[in-house]
Amino acid sequence: MPLSDHEQRLFEEIEQSLSEDPQFASAVRAQDPAHVTRRRLIVAGVVTVIGIGVVVGTVIAGAAIWGAPVGAVLMFTGLIIGLWAQRRGTTGKLQAVDGKASRTTGSGGNSAPKPGGFTSRMEERWRRRRDSGEMF
Repeated sequence: MPLSDHEQRLFEEIEQSLSEDPQFASAVRAQDPAHVTRRRLIVAGVVTVIGIGVVVGTVIAGAAIWGAPVGAVLMFTGLIIGLWAQRRGTTGKLQAVDGKASRTTGSGGNSAPKPGGFTSRMEERWRRRRDSGEMF
């Protein structure tokens, strides 16, 4: 349902006043799941590159024995952080309920498959095959 002209003007005034408030903008940006995911992916990339640099530097210098394992651990940690951040970033949504924003993730107690998920598609294919008499 479209807004009336009066409501549209009020909405634009509210939007303008909120955009001029830097504290509000930074608070919203800090809680935005996409912004948090992007920041975590950047940190993961930096940690991975540092780990690669430590391994390569150790091999080139041929100095410390502990340098290569430390670099490998840094690379592995960076990759794990990146995969974790990417996974959380794809499942997280910002929801407003009763005026309070909360982040929901796919790891809730509900283990039912999504309506268009892989499991439901496979079940539908199996039903069609069974109903048509085609097994293999």
